[in-house]
Amino acid sequence: MTAIKNTFIKWSSYFRSTGVLLLAVTILSLILSNSSYSEKYIDLWNVNRFSFSGHQENLLFVINDFLMAIFFLHVGLEIKREFVIGELSSFKKSITPIVAAIGGMVVPAAIYLILNFNSSTANGWGIPMATDIAFAIAILSLAGKNIPAGLKLFLMSLAIIDDLGAVIVIAIFYSHQLMLNFLIYAAVVFCLMITMNFLKIKNTIYYLLLGLISWYFILCSGVHATIAGVMTALFIPLKDRSGIGSPLERLQNSLTIPVDYLILPLFAVANTAMKLEFSSLSEWINTATIGVFLGLIIGKPVGIYYSTKMIVKSGIGKLPEGCDFRKIAGAGMLGGIGFTMSIFILMLAFPNHELQTSIKFVILLASLLMGIAGFVTLRKSKAA
Repeated sequence: MTAIKNTFIKWSSYFRSTGVLLLAVTILSLILSNSSYSEKYIDLWNVNRFSFSGHQENLLFVINDFLMAIFFLHVGLEIKREFVIGELSSFKKSITPIVAAIGGMVVPAAIYLILNFNSSTANGWGIPMATDIAFAIAILSLAGKNIPAGLKLFLMSLAIIDDLGAVIVIAIFYSHQLMLNFLIYAAVVFCLMITMNFLKIKNTIYYLLLGLISWYFILCSGVHATIAGVMTALFIPLKDRSGIGSPLERLQNSLTIPVDYLILPLFAVANTAMKLEFSSLSEWINTATIGVFLGLIIGKPVGIYYSTKMIVKSGIGKLPEGCDFRKIAGAGMLGGIGFTMSIFILMLAFPNHELQTSIKFVILLASLLMGIAGFVTLRKSKAA
């Protein structure tokens, strides 16, 4: 348990400062977007700037398609480490957060689909499924000494599995006009990585160079290019030739600061560059915005809480050490903080700018409410 506490202390310091930074730059972006400088500020991210692969692209493309691939590489490294040698490597340790994460993805998606079934906005069902790990862990770390290490580990594991679910959803459901030849080229690159694994090549630079090539092929294939980051992470070696040390953990540590303090803030700034106009509420209140809002504030906590209760009551899983169901409820509320991943899926689901703006606002509002609700619930809970 001491190891768990030390791990959480290490990561929570990052997430706490990252959460504060993301909140600050988001507020700044919204202020600039609705000031006298709004037109120039919004155009900065959206106006075409350069040609790439035969298309006119802008800064938003660089951030959402390239820099976020690095973010997904970081996510993939964490997923691999946890499932191979971490807390998710055994059935008994992993079954409760896995079931909780699945419930926390299925219920919000179901709520959204019920409200948007057979409509033009049905494709947005993936938006309320996601949990923002940086904000969730940041708020949990601020909730006080009453929070047991077992709950911290539960939420971190749940968020990692949630990220994996988001990656799968993006790869399968948010890819368009697939070009099989480029997917074959990418598959050849990944086969080269597998060969490098068999040859026990440990230098991560070779994997990263091949990962960059696979990113281009996947971008051209119609599958969202960020998937290349996760796929590359799967082939990064866990141990060096001597058997000590981990190329994977070294790469993960080297990416933590640029991801947390550059890539995620840039993503937050660029994707919240939006003018808020409430002149017509009918344009803002619709089945899509209601579905996302209810999915995050009801679907996520309900799905996480009752899935956990079901697996624990069945005797297959068990509550995290030091926890009761009230603490699980608080963690479920923190799971309703969508932000980064929800906005990312939104950008893939809907090309319509006006709809994007209204749903982004709803994601921000729901995430704020869930952060406050989770914080208050956990602060009031007593040690089990």
